[in-house]
Amino acid sequence: MAKVSILGGGSWGIALAVLLHNNGHEITIWSALESEIEMLREKHEHKMLPGVKLAEDMIFTTDEMEAVCGRDLVVMAVASSYTRATAERFKPFIYPTQKIVNVAKGIEENTLLTLCQIIESVIPQADVAVLSGPSHAEEVSRGLPTTVVVGAKTRETAEYIQNLFMNEVFRVYISPDILGIELGGSLKNVVALAAGIADGLGYGDNSKAALITRGITEIARLGTVMGGKFETFCGLTGIGDLIVTCASMHSRNRRAGILIGQGKTCDEAMAEVQMVVEGVYSAKAAMQLAEKYHVSLPIIEQVNAVLFDGKNAETAVKELMLRDKKVEVPAFPWPEE
Repeated sequence: MAKVSILGGGSWGIALAVLLHNNGHEITIWSALESEIEMLREKHEHKMLPGVKLAEDMIFTTDEMEAVCGRDLVVMAVASSYTRATAERFKPFIYPTQKIVNVAKGIEENTLLTLCQIIESVIPQADVAVLSGPSHAEEVSRGLPTTVVVGAKTRETAEYIQNLFMNEVFRVYISPDILGIELGGSLKNVVALAAGIADGLGYGDNSKAALITRGITEIARLGTVMGGKFETFCGLTGIGDLIVTCASMHSRNRRAGILIGQGKTCDEAMAEVQMVVEGVYSAKAAMQLAEKYHVSLPIIEQVNAVLFDGKNAETAVKELMLRDKKVEVPAFPWPEE
């Protein structure tokens, strides 16, 4: 049995708490919101996961020292926009070589750092890893079969986290490509917004397939230039996560995109979804990275124009369709004539 602390009382953190408790581990859940902790203490249930009961022996706290001192693993499960602030709060209580696994997805807009990079910069003494993949909290909390991947600097750390999380309904692979895993998990949220916008406009399955296929091309194009491995973008945190986020109504990014396609503004859509829409925060960062690394991202560029410049969504789609003619795979040679 391991002692595990979950930082963040949102639906994903709670789903992982249930999973880890079912695996026999001692669970502490921390949130900065007293109201959230009180809800969990009183109801032993999260409002976003109705019917999923939390064990009576779980510990709920707003105290940073109580949350992490003496813990074998710290799971960072706060929304991406709160990752830096949360790392700053916990820095004094993290001991050297403390294992931290980040399970959120995003890129910090002003620094263009991934979330693991943020945690490492704030808490340099920690051993930071990432867990990611096609894994909606609603399904994980109910024990539906799910597969993810853990990225870590050493095989020892990756296997340690793999062993804590893995069971008959939650399969965990391991990888050394932390950067590729994080980029795939972050950028797919932007493409999922595009998929939702297409749904909101009333487009069909052909449009969805095109967005997923060309979307993963854009993600891999930028990700490999930045140092991620191409094979990672062909795997669970690339095409796998992109498919589920573009297709599922559990996806807050797709739901927000649908509302935008139906005519709502970005702010109105986020307010209606009532959850953090990570793709909105990653979209600007993705374009800054594209400019920095001189990479073309036409889908992500149009998403930014719709989100932040008031561009009409139908016009954005038309411009994507009418771009200059292209060869699908430029690396393939034509036969000699």
